[in-house]
Amino acid sequence: MEEDTDFRIRFSSLCFITDHVGFHGTIKSSPSDFIVIEIDEQGELVNKASDKSVYKVREVLPEPNNLAKKAKLDLQILSFEETSNQEVSTLAGSSSDDHNFVPCSEKEDTVRDRTSKGEEENVDVLGSLLDEKTNELLNQFACDIKEKWDSQTELIGPSPEFSLGRILDKNQRATLHSAIRQKFPFLITVGKNSEIVVRPNLEYKELCHLVSEEEAFDFFKYLDAKKENSKFTFKPDTNKEHRKAVHHFVNKKFGNLVETKSFPELNYSADNPNVVITVRFRVKAHKHWKRSLRECQGRKDIYTAFTLRKENLEMFEAVDFLAVKLGVIPSDFSYAGLKDKKAITYQAMVVRKVTPERLKNIEKEVEKKRMNVFNIRSVEDSLRLGQLKGNHFDIVIRNLKNQINDSANLRERILEAIENVKNKGFVNYYGPQRFGMGRKVHTDQIGLALLKSETVKAVKLFFTPEDLDDPVNRAKKYFLQTEDAKGTLSLMPEFKVRERALLESLHRFGMAEEGCIQAWFSFPHSMRIFYVHAYSSKIWNEAVSYRLATYGSRVVEGDLVCLDEDVDNEQLPSSKVHLVTKEEESANTYAIHQVVLPVLGYNIQYPKNKLGQWYQEVLSRDGLQTCKFKIPTLKLNVPGCYRKILKHPCNLSYQLMEDHGIDVKKGGSHIDEATLSLLISFDLDASCYATVCLREIMKHDF
Repeated sequence: MEEDTDFRIRFSSLCFITDHVGFHGTIKSSPSDFIVIEIDEQGELVNKASDKSVYKVREVLPEPNNLAKKAKLDLQILSFEETSNQEVSTLAGSSSDDHNFVPCSEKEDTVRDRTSKGEEENVDVLGSLLDEKTNELLNQFACDIKEKWDSQTELIGPSPEFSLGRILDKNQRATLHSAIRQKFPFLITVGKNSEIVVRPNLEYKELCHLVSEEEAFDFFKYLDAKKENSKFTFKPDTNKEHRKAVHHFVNKKFGNLVETKSFPELNYSADNPNVVITVRFRVKAHKHWKRSLRECQGRKDIYTAFTLRKENLEMFEAVDFLAVKLGVIPSDFSYAGLKDKKAITYQAMVVRKVTPERLKNIEKEVEKKRMNVFNIRSVEDSLRLGQLKGNHFDIVIRNLKNQINDSANLRERILEAIENVKNKGFVNYYGPQRFGMGRKVHTDQIGLALLKSETVKAVKLFFTPEDLDDPVNRAKKYFLQTEDAKGTLSLMPEFKVRERALLESLHRFGMAEEGCIQAWFSFPHSMRIFYVHAYSSKIWNEAVSYRLATYGSRVVEGDLVCLDEDVDNEQLPSSKVHLVTKEEESANTYAIHQVVLPVLGYNIQYPKNKLGQWYQEVLSRDGLQTCKFKIPTLKLNVPGCYRKILKHPCNLSYQLMEDHGIDVKKGGSHIDEATLSLLISFDLDASCYATVCLREIMKHDF
């Protein structure tokens, strides 16, 4: 196996966008010097104790009724810190101290008032298909749900249901589904063997946190109406971050059905910077709405969310450990992003098929592994990669000193560097942790082998040992020499869960191509795709270096630019990517911070200049000139995406300190600069790397 002689070679050849001198220093002297805290989609740090209460729901058996059943709910609020079961509120009533309480009859009138005259036929439909008692109970159920939501009480646990009973006629069922959703957009209907069950629409409630209830009401009516070529427009909005949140919600929940775009309002000006978000059905997508919505909302899986704190531990190793302790498989865990190993990291996670109580039972065992789990609660669905706003970093850089042959004042160099990157940004490279820290084999090499369907080679690359004499590398060396999976299992330490899973599959299925394909399925999909993404990331890093070396900071004909500032890193659809024309180059229409480059996949376009030709040459070099970026045998599809070549740190602050913790700025005496440390804090968007930002600041490769 040919060795990659020095891991740093890849990163020492990368470009800088700023021109300051920089300085030297040491990062990650200990895990506590590098703290990473995920920022969720609402902009909150996930390490904060959740202020959401956990509700215990007790269902009382309904009274017999052959047409309808209504679960009466008794809610008891449980604090994270308290174990008291003191009753706080119920659906049936409210304390006299609750000034926001509105009698149910008034709530029902409010619900009815929302129904316009043009929709009175939906009310008539319900009256004609349901008996008077069932119709009354349906209205009462809707009233109860609205009352509970309006009192800002969050129901966590089994969702309340109301059954309309069995409706044998298929056309009548379809009519009822539509009529209920049109009259009560905050409810959903689900079919169960000719029975129609009504439930709260939790997505409606979630949208109400972002827009007015009137907009949410009209939006869900629009979705259910499924009118071809129709559009829906949210109210004008000047807040870019808020628009991003609305875009993200709609695309996350209904992206397979509709698409969103931002447009300036007709009277847009500096004094009136309003932008509106317009929603349209995708072509033919509306035809599949009814089925996909019911399939999505009719699931019964249990999901438990929590915050994971880990210290000096690889994320996949942490997931493997939790899976073993909980009796599930690694693919039952979902997360928004990967986190560093040599650091203290906080991130949101969701585990499927595990109750909050079960997760709490292993808290003590988890602590022994340098992990903590907290903010444990029930949720409706899993997480997906990229479902976060970004990450917050608190970093200590020690042993600060000038660059070689630089005699300038160190403090001035540090200030200059930080301000420069704060204003001009940094080249948005994928960081070295994306490719693994091995010297002989990197994750992108495994990804390339998988893209070429060379599964046997990929297995051997995975088991290539480093030049270290420890049990793990001795086991890997033995495997490459003998291909004896069973014997290697006896040598491989128990904590190497992934290696052992692969070996067990190889022992069962063999080392031939088919056996290796089966072995890769011992890894969850997120891990298989991780290797392929590593290869795409490596090529993107090379591409941006070539782009900057060839054209510098100019935006030239054939470049790709982002037309929507609201879109997050790597969430940019092709419809919002524009090819720069010759006229636009001459007029300097676009700036370098708008330029994006494609991350390899089957659904991207390439630049139409020297860079586009470069991409094709690289694919040919790596034997991928005919690659479709779909690997059916491994169930991997790689659509690709676009990534901005420049990014800026946000909320940046810093403090120069002695190693003993004295603020240098406040001390009047001279201090030996070798004793200086820099505490720097900043936020980065999702998929951006703090080590890459620090590299630009310090002009120093790690």
